[in-house]
Amino acid sequence: MFRLFSLMLAMFAFMSCNQAQPGYEARAVSGPVLSLEGDTLEHVEKTKSEWKAELSPLAFKVLREKGTERAFTGEYWDNKKKGIYYCAGCGAPLFSSTTKYRSGTGWPSFYEPIITGNVKEENDTSYGMNRVEVVCARCDGHLGHVFPDGPEPTGLRYCLNSVSLKFEEKK
Repeated sequence: MFRLFSLMLAMFAFMSCNQAQPGYEARAVSGPVLSLEGDTLEHVEKTKSEWKAELSPLAFKVLREKGTERAFTGEYWDNKKKGIYYCAGCGAPLFSSTTKYRSGTGWPSFYEPIITGNVKEENDTSYGMNRVEVVCARCDGHLGHVFPDGPEPTGLRYCLNSVSLKFEEKK
């Protein structure tokens, strides 16, 4: 019985962060990637072997090959600490804990980026679905997807992989 419940919970979580959302298209973002201090951060380009040497196998699969970690397994899905979430690939600031909320999906969810230009949106038609992928604007690392079913004030849900993020607690 427990196995059946666990399987059903896992399927629900996967579907909730991977379902197509009609009527939402990727938004164009322009401008430089900025640090929290407002300094311009240069674009990061590395070879596949350089990324493999720097990232864990799961981080490489998610960030560089657009994989997905399993729901409720990531380090930050239930993190309640105050601080900033940075790209695990390049260190660009992406999201603040002030915009994080519990979506029930098993992945960290936010309603807006800390600096809009640091996150790019791209249309994703993989697996026969129409979704909007979220990538780091500095290193093009896959972060997750954004859906139009989040809370106010934006109505958006940035559903991200924990392994794509590094958290720095506010001191």
